[in-house]
Amino acid sequence: MAGIVQDWETVVIRKKAPTAAARKDEKAVNAARRAGAEIETVKKATAGSNKAASSGTSLNTRKLDEDTENLAHEKVPTELKKAIMHARNEKKLTQAQLAQMINEKPQVIQEYESGKAIPNQQIITKLERALGAKLRGKK
Repeated sequence: MAGIVQDWETVVIRKKAPTAAARKDEKAVNAARRAGAEIETVKKATAGSNKAASSGTSLNTRKLDEDTENLAHEKVPTELKKAIMHARNEKKLTQAQLAQMINEKPQVIQEYESGKAIPNQQIITKLERALGAKLRGKK
């Protein structure tokens, strides 16, 4: 049996490589320092803050700031707001009652009558039906 030679290879069993989160763990970093490994630390620009969402000027904000035109959204015309108030008073309705009739919030009626609302044709149509009056176009 002296002629039989076995060729053994050494097998090294290791744990799998640590994940990114485990490599950032304080214990792992300290162990790497003790072992003399090179450690790289990088601070991200907005780490731990919400600056990107709130304070930074976005592209659209900058465009609006640089724009010299006077931009304003369309508001309810004076004739329409007077027509709504007149028709509502003829029916002896409050703003809240009219709002309930058209399934809108009372604030919507208030904004239309004060002229602050952005005109919405669907709401105006609802108002015309509820008040039984033509509010837009030629009378």
